[in-house]
Amino acid sequence: MKDLRRYLTFKYVQYLVLPSPNIIVTLLGLFASVYVTLILTLPFVSRKSTAVFISNIAQADILVGCSIFSAMIQDVIKSEILSYSVQSTLRQNFQIANVHISSLLLSCVSLEAFLITFLPVETRHIRTVRCAKVASKIIWIAIIIECFLYQMECFKHLSISYFDTHRHVLLLLNYCYGATKLLKSVVYPIGLLLRIFNVYLFYKMYFHVLP
Repeated sequence: MKDLRRYLTFKYVQYLVLPSPNIIVTLLGLFASVYVTLILTLPFVSRKSTAVFISNIAQADILVGCSIFSAMIQDVIKSEILSYSVQSTLRQNFQIANVHISSLLLSCVSLEAFLITFLPVETRHIRTVRCAKVASKIIWIAIIIECFLYQMECFKHLSISYFDTHRHVLLLLNYCYGATKLLKSVVYPIGLLLRIFNVYLFYKMYFHVLP
């Protein structure tokens, strides 16, 4: 459908072209995701693997709503420093999860389009609804783990003596801090590679269809 193609184009611009989030574009994307979610419930819409990825991209925008709600709660609850720190980190993690999940799912759509264009028969067995669902679940789980590690950073400002009676908790937090540093060092290069990857795929497909 044309509406789904327009939606994907908008999402590519939002996550893989624009250098930073824009509140107007984000809200437009949220409304577009609600509209696409309604479209995907219609009986005449094809239930192919691409539709699975599009559905998950739309679902990822729920995290935008969670971020907005978290910001509203943060303005209401300002009594405790710890509570404020946890809410602020949580709001940022909702935004991070939305961007990372959407970018990876859009890359899956690009890869699928590339395979359909150049290897339609050879890759038919992996371009299935089941494989799309598995890939989407893996992406969601990986990003949830990433954001969980980021969320643990908000406990870094607590006194170490607070965890003296919980050695295992302290050990777990130290592990999370180390993993978080590693993640932050590779997130930007991965994001840059995703952009290059998508540009390359579109470049190949564009010149393939030219006479």
